[in-house]
Order: sequence, then structure tokens, then C-alpha cells
Amino acid sequence: MPDLAWSVGGFVIAIAVLVAFHEFGHYWVARRCGVKVLRFSIGFGRPLWTHRSRDGVEWVIAAVPLGGYVKMLDEREQAVAPGDRLLAFNNATVGRRMAIVAAGPLFNFGLAILLYWAVYVVGIQGYRPVLTQPLAQSAAAQAGLQQMDEVVAVDGDPVQTWTQLRTELIGRALDRGLLHLTVKAPDGQMREAVVDLDSVRVDPEFLFDDLGLNPYQPPIPAVLAQIVAGEAADKAGFQVGDELLSVNDQPIESWQQWADWVKAHPGEVAQVRIKRDGAEQTRTTIIGHLGSEGHVYGRFGASVANPGDLWQDLRAVDRLGVFEAVPEAVAQTWRISSLTLRMLGRMVTGDVSVRNVSGPIQIAQAAGFSAQGGLVSFLSFMAIVSISLGVLNLLPVPVLDGGHLLYYAVEAVKGSPVSERTQEAGQRLGLTLLALLMGLAFYNDIVRLLN
Repeated sequence: MPDLAWSVGGFVIAIAVLVAFHEFGHYWVARRCGVKVLRFSIGFGRPLWTHRSRDGVEWVIAAVPLGGYVKMLDEREQAVAPGDRLLAFNNATVGRRMAIVAAGPLFNFGLAILLYWAVYVVGIQGYRPVLTQPLAQSAAAQAGLQQMDEVVAVDGDPVQTWTQLRTELIGRALDRGLLHLTVKAPDGQMREAVVDLDSVRVDPEFLFDDLGLNPYQPPIPAVLAQIVAGEAADKAGFQVGDELLSVNDQPIESWQQWADWVKAHPGEVAQVRIKRDGAEQTRTTIIGHLGSEGHVYGRFGASVANPGDLWQDLRAVDRLGVFEAVPEAVAQTWRISSLTLRMLGRMVTGDVSVRNVSGPIQIAQAAGFSAQGGLVSFLSFMAIVSISLGVLNLLPVPVLDGGHLLYYAVEAVKGSPVSERTQEAGQRLGLTLLALLMGLAFYNDIVRLLN
């Protein structure tokens, strides 16, 4: 229940802020272009709160917090008094209409810059990009990378945390070719490692397994701290405090090793040697499973306590000064925008699975997790979603801002508006595409929940 409250609360706050900024962009530019605004609404459906300001604008908060809109005076939608004709949106110049439409997505990018600026000033808590032993035959193993190597630069660009490294790796993988890493060995020696990206899959679901670049984790003792009712561990009679010693006569040296073994052996029968109250005994368990569509993983149904002090030496803080943070915030917004657009393109070509598309359920869960992670985590989440809204709305799809911009660009070239018949056909196509996208997003969300 607390997780649900965090998810709902985080989702509502995030969407309200992001939509408000987007719609305020339309509103602010419309007013400065001489277009009369009738209504500014956050949300759709039944109004929960309304207020009419002195300038006649009706401000609304509606019941369904999944978007919003700015309603402007327009002769195509209603009768307009002769004295107000010059204030109608449809009578504004093409340039002004394009500015009004583009303002929403641009304000989303501006908000992302502001959020990233705050994040960099406060400081991003993370972990140094220290590597675990790369998987055999992975690109990292072939490049000679070893456990405890720390990546300090990617193609000459410094990195301080795993978050930075992951973003850089996803972007570089889309370009293929050779990846030049500067790494520091445990003895402090610096060297260059060249990773071949031509053989890795660019889909984030598989990329890091193919690369073999995963974070080092200090060994956690395999002593059970929690048992999930009804799962494999519970059915086999495991108890809190049990120490796992071996599985099928293979020593268990850490919780991470056991978790990896379980993940790779769904449905298998395992003889697990444990120590309980100072005495050793053997428990027989059938490893559970989860997943679908050929991606089935083992599940044990237990967890251990997280001794946070083990990670103390791996912690890092990426913090910048008030003025230093400005260009970095702009650069990060550009990087994420470019990466988002390129990933969309790879989905179209089939290089990246459409399973990566998330809907409101997944976004709400991410909002809850980030909110529980603290202010910086939540602000970073909001920045990414704001960029996604900006990029999505600029796509040349009818009914989106980008579709309207396409119509106005055609009008500017040919000297007359796109025909109503063409616009109606485009709207039907755009609504169909959006319906399919939302259906896919909800399907992915439901599959994730079931798994």
C-alpha cells in the first residue's frame, strides 16, 4: 500500500508539473502573439476546480490527470465577434501559429534543462563505474577488461558514475564501431581498452549482457533475511537466518552468486546445503520461474539484508557549481533528446524491441520509485519524462504538435492552408497511430505486472 501511494502521488505530481509547463508554453506564446486564450486546463474530463481571471481566461483542473490543453479563440470551432476576429488563432500568421504550437514541446525541453541544472547543483549520488568480471566471450572480455577495473572516460569524455556510463554506452552502441574506454586498474595504473560494438545488440534489454560491462558488487553473505510466502523458498521450508552453503555440491560464496544461479535455472530441482542454528542440513527446492515470450528466469522468493557499508568506498557524487551546471544541463538535455529520438528510430527498424515502450502504469511505478529515492532521483525522472514528452510531441504525426507544424510548414511553402479533407484524413491516421501506441504501452505495462 505505501508503494501504491508513492506511485500515485509521484505520478500525479510529475504529470501535473510537466503538463502545466507544456501548456503554459502554448499559453504564454499565444498571448504574446496576440491570440486570445479562452481556457487553460490541466487534465481532461469533469472539472474539479475552475477560476475565471480578469482577462477572461478560464483556469481548470480536471479529473483525469493524463494531459491538458489550451483552448484559443478560433473561427473554425465557434462563432467569433467581428471585433475579435484579429484575436483568433486561425487568423494569426503562419509564423505565429508555428511559434504557438512549437512552444509547448520547447517549454518541456526548457523544464528539463532547469531540472538537470538543479540536479547537478545539488549533486547526483551514485556509484563509481567499477566493473565485475566480464562474462566470457563478451565484448568487454575480448577487450581485456578485468574485475575491479574502473571506467574513467568513454571516447575521452570523463564519467564519474554508472548512470553516466550507461547513458554514454547506449548512445555509442547505436553508432556501432569501436568504443575507446580509459580504465583504471586497482593498482592505479591507467590504460586504454577498445571494445568492438559491431557484435552487440543495441536493445537496452540485451546490450549490457552482450557488452559484459556490469557493476562490481561487494560479496553479500547469503544469509536469508526475508522469505516470500508461497514462493519456492517458503515451500521448501527455508527460514529467516538460514545461511546458504552450497547448491548441488557447488559452494555458494555470496548472495549474488546464488541469485545468478537461480536466474539461470528456472524450474530445476536443487539440493541446497544450509546452516541453521549452528547445524548443517540439506533442503530440496524446486526453483520457481517468471517471465514470458522466451525470457524465463528462475525465482527463489527470498532476500537478504543489505549491508550498505560494503558500498561505502564505491560511492561517488557528481556535483557542479551554479554556473558550471548550466552548460552541462543543456548538454544532458540534448544527449537524452537525441538518444530518445534514435531509440524510436531503432524501434521502427526492429533493432530495439517495442517492449521498451512504457505506459502510465510503468511511468507511475517509476515515479514512485524515484520519489522514494529522494529529491535528486525524482527530479532526474521528471527531466527524462519531460524530454520524452517534448520529443513525442514534435513527431510529424497529425493531432500532435509536430503534425500541426508539418501542416503549417506546407502552408508556408504553398501559400495556402492544407485542405480540410487532408487534415481530416491526417487526424484519423494520427488518432489510429496514437491508439495503437497506447494499446502497446498498456499491454507492456500489464505484462510487466503479471511477471
